[in-house]
Amino acid sequence: MTGESRQGLGQRLSGVAVALGLVLFLGGFGWAAVSYRPYTVPTSSMTPTIDAGDRVLAQKVDGSEVKRGDVVVFEDKNWIAGSKVVKRVVAVGGDTVSCCTDGKLTVNGKQIDEPYLPKGSLAETKNIPTVTVPQGRLFLLGDERQGSLDSTAHLTDAAKGTVSRDAVTARVDAVVWPWKGPLKRPTGFGALGALSKPGPLGTIELLIVAGAVLVLVGGAYGPIAGRMSRSRARAARPETAGVR
Repeated sequence: MTGESRQGLGQRLSGVAVALGLVLFLGGFGWAAVSYRPYTVPTSSMTPTIDAGDRVLAQKVDGSEVKRGDVVVFEDKNWIAGSKVVKRVVAVGGDTVSCCTDGKLTVNGKQIDEPYLPKGSLAETKNIPTVTVPQGRLFLLGDERQGSLDSTAHLTDAAKGTVSRDAVTARVDAVVWPWKGPLKRPTGFGALGALSKPGPLGTIELLIVAGAVLVLVGGAYGPIAGRMSRSRARAARPETAGVR
């Protein structure tokens, strides 16, 4: 294969790499836009998992998909009118929840390990009376239990502090600013049933990074190949007679 043929093949491969990279890069962002919503959490009720002012990405989900341990975004006018709230689901319809036994939250008679709570803190600073969650509803708590206005602050409501599954619009997948990464799995609830699977954020990140790399590599080929071609041409040029 001649040098010109090799150069032509390289240019075609470079074009393919750039085109594929753009597809992956833009496709990743498009997938993220369809699947996720950004939120800024205004309070410290979810500290240390999410601090006040943190920016999170929440996967759009139907309330029927929510499971124990999920951190969800919901809106309930009986809690705060016209504002989104971020809390952790600790019990679902049919569950019986109370607190505390040996300093731990109890769901369906099982003590729940909650490593996401602030170090040294108990699951609750006051006793929660036994509540049976109605079907189609959720019982939610903040990770910072002392200052969180969660289900415990609404126990005297008609719904005994529970929230309808239909009020949930998204499930928090990661804290992105400042970067803390994906939320840790709430494994303490595993004995009560299946946990939610992680969202597609990891795959989306791979698509965006792979696309960016292909665009950069493919775009850099032209200038590099051109310099190499000129270098080979100079090296192959015959020396003029009599010149030393």
